Amino acid sequence: MSVQIEKIIVKYLNQSATAKDLDLLFEWIKLSENKKIFRDFVQTHYAISYNMNDPDHKKTLEELLFVIKKEKSLAYRIKNKIGYRYAAAAMIIGLIFSVYLFKDKIFHNRIENNEPVIVNNEITPGVNKAILTLDNGSQLILEKGNTVHTQNAESNGEALIYEAKKKNDGEVAYNNLTIPRGGYFFIKLSDGTKIWLNSDSKLKYPVSFNKGETRKVELVYGEAFFDVSPSTINGNSKFVVINESQEIVVMGTEFNVKAYKDESNIYTTLVKGIVSVNFSNRQQIIIPNQQLNYNLDTKKSSIKKVDVSNEISWKEGLFNFNNKSLREIMKVLSRWYDIDVVFENKQISDEEFVGSLSKDQNIEDILSSIKNFGIIKEYTIIEKTIILK
Repeated sequence: MSVQIEKIIVKYLNQSATAKDLDLLFEWIKLSENKKIFRDFVQTHYAISYNMNDPDHKKTLEELLFVIKKEKSLAYRIKNKIGYRYAAAAMIIGLIFSVYLFKDKIFHNRIENNEPVIVNNEITPGVNKAILTLDNGSQLILEKGNTVHTQNAESNGEALIYEAKKKNDGEVAYNNLTIPRGGYFFIKLSDGTKIWLNSDSKLKYPVSFNKGETRKVELVYGEAFFDVSPSTINGNSKFVVINESQEIVVMGTEFNVKAYKDESNIYTTLVKGIVSVNFSNRQQIIIPNQQLNYNLDTKKSSIKKVDVSNEISWKEGLFNFNNKSLREIMKVLSRWYDIDVVFENKQISDEEFVGSLSKDQNIEDILSSIKNFGIIKEYTIIEKTIILK
């Protein structure tokens, strides 16, 4: 299943699908093999209510498919109302916000209806924004609607594109691109390498590369997805990504690196090609669909097979969580929404989670869902701080 279709399904079940989204979903689901994929996806990621554990859950899914067809005809009648929200799917499977599956919870228990306390809620989803630091130390703010030109690059506020230079044998100048909490950005280096940077990340890189020399960039901290320009069109020069504790050597490939300052693990996930990861005087080769986990404290590493679409979905507008604790989830959300999270009830921080979340979702919808499922009793929002009780 493509990331686009997965995103549309998430939007549909989150009650935020547009008429155009619904058209695409309907055409895709016409194929019998896609109908099975849809059923499996809903069952795996959205089977939250007890209805899905009922012997008639197949019937429930069939009804869900029927509603999609029914809503498609409705979409044509209101096709100019792009913001129309389709709520029927959530009603059918008994959900308020069908994104979450927490383990070891009895969802049909009575849930207290304590109204949340909200004081000056200033929380919004992340947007395109970054700080570009030039080699002379001057800084430029990159944000949507703001056009910036430098000697070597230009930005329309959503991407930073460097000029491709055929020859550069002089002294290498470096720029830094810093993505604050609540931001993300795309950059294309002078060699054609494409990099997507997640919230709270920093990349150091040359404005151009010397011919025949190793192309080296540094992920100072944070998370980045690399689509590396092949060595065959760059004078057979290797491409190397370094950070404080490891070095990744590639020849032309796609991979994701997650190395946040407040986490003790570095995750390197390979999508395509082959990479060599060097750390603690060791070398480890990983192949597609593998993830290398290196622990900075113990200096130990492990490799496991992963669903790479889950690992890189953040750059496509989705958060996919698989057996993540509420503590881990809120850490991800704190970067994306630029918030602070306080667990007044420490026990709930270990609750585990499986599911998908659209990155443009309102934070109050997310918190209300967790509350409705009995994970938290109350929550409070004070400006950009969330207190979970």
